[in-house]
Amino acid sequence: MSTDISYTPEEIAKILKISKFTVYELIKRGELTAYRIGRKVRVEGADLEAYKQKSKGPSTSNPPLDPSAINEQLVHRHRFTSDESLVICGQDIVLDILTRYLEKQFPQVHFLRRYIGSIDGLMALYRGLANVVTAHLWDSDTNEYNTPYVRRLMPGHQTCVINLVYRMEGFYVAKGNPKNITTWADLVKPEVRYVNRERGSGARVLLDEQLRISGIMRQDILGYGEEELTHLAVASKVARGEADVGLGIEKVAMQFANLDFIPLHKERYDLVMRLEDVERPHFQALIGILRSSAFRNEVQGIGGYDISRMGEIIAEV
Repeated sequence: MSTDISYTPEEIAKILKISKFTVYELIKRGELTAYRIGRKVRVEGADLEAYKQKSKGPSTSNPPLDPSAINEQLVHRHRFTSDESLVICGQDIVLDILTRYLEKQFPQVHFLRRYIGSIDGLMALYRGLANVVTAHLWDSDTNEYNTPYVRRLMPGHQTCVINLVYRMEGFYVAKGNPKNITTWADLVKPEVRYVNRERGSGARVLLDEQLRISGIMRQDILGYGEEELTHLAVASKVARGEADVGLGIEKVAMQFANLDFIPLHKERYDLVMRLEDVERPHFQALIGILRSSAFRNEVQGIGGYDISRMGEIIAEV
């Protein structure tokens, strides 16, 4: 390795096989010497080599940072005030479990839940009214989830997109599917009553995108204007016979004995936060929880979710 060149934190992370956030923590602790050129952080090759040599030596009173211990060290150095709070937006039960884990680690912090849809959550994050929001917004032009919407709805703000789970989205229908509803085109059958989700929810975006692609006119769907605010409310209305079909996630359908679920679309359900916040103790703890076996096992145990990429950084937008 040449000592005459300089590196970005991202390049250092690849060389040392650690996360970029660990590199920034090393710099903040003074263990890795860095300098700024404008807003850019750089590390000289010689300073990187010096850090590597120091890490190989005997332990001292200030040993090299163990990446696995970052969360704990950050927590101890941060002193929380009694009125500090963190707002988490989204409606899935997995978020309630996540909040419970956070409350155990930070009993003095107020973790507040707002049960709102994806677009409203992103707008709350943009306006500074939320700290962590969820999104499951499908973009038909790219066949991509969430990142196209984050770019549009968070202009000028860098964000970090982290996967929570994958979920199956599909139709709730009565047991036995008596109206034989299996495709988007079946929604315009004259005898089929639909119950919709509110504007801005991921399910509503998926429906409207599919209608546009299929050339289906929304005014031809009986009940398109009838809105419910949650998957549970949609499923309940179908279960009670007040509608023939609604769109939602499989996990909710599993709670109703008299419903069938018609799978249509596997969706990526992500957490979105400001990139500048990721190094803060709350957020490092959150990421650590997502990657912990205890949390992953609990979510997997309740069924209905794919946790294969849980805790993975999908994108920095």
